[in-house]
Amino acid sequence: MLKPVKLGLATAIAVAGLWVICSVLVVVAPDAMMQMSGQMVHVDLQDFAWTTHWMGFLVGMVAWSSIAALVVWAAAVVYNRLAG
Repeated sequence: MLKPVKLGLATAIAVAGLWVICSVLVVVAPDAMMQMSGQMVHVDLQDFAWTTHWMGFLVGMVAWSSIAALVVWAAAVVYNRLAG
């Protein structure tokens, strides 16, 4: 039996950590990160530029962490119901 709240919280913490790492990489190596991002979505993003500021960093981290936690929480609830 999965514990949805704990799994959701663990996911939020892990995603926040990944967000911090990604944000640091964008600041340290913006061109390389832009190229990698373009390759991930199969688009040429070389004509675009990163917009980095503290509010965007915080809002993005909270938003992505919350969405990930909610999705994993829901998956755990469904899993527990299916598992009986």
